Amino acid sequence: MRIDKWLWAARFFKTRSLATDALSGGKVKLNGSASKPAREVKIGDRLAIFNGDTRWEITILGLSDKRGPASSARLLYEESPDSIAAREAEQMRRRFTQEPAAEIHGRPSKRDRRQMARFSH
Repeated sequence: MRIDKWLWAARFFKTRSLATDALSGGKVKLNGSASKPAREVKIGDRLAIFNGDTRWEITILGLSDKRGPASSARLLYEESPDSIAAREAEQMRRRFTQEPAAEIHGRPSKRDRRQMARFSH
């Protein structure tokens, strides 16, 4: 079974084209090395998936080419305990800290430009 189709069916990516782009961009490692979207996967293969801020390290337990409900998609893989702990730690960090750029939306206003000019002079 193709790895891009499996990633889509296991609900790691919303569309198959997003899964293909992630594979082409090196965001998914199959058994420790980068792979192409048409690469075949089998039960027992290990995947490292980087999707934005989230990282998963999983082992494939089942194959499916159909995208079903999340409960059945969860049965297709097993996440490593280290990966679970790292994801939970990252969620807690994001919950209690705010990113400095989170408040910036679009171009600076006239007021923002005046404040930036005060700091630069």
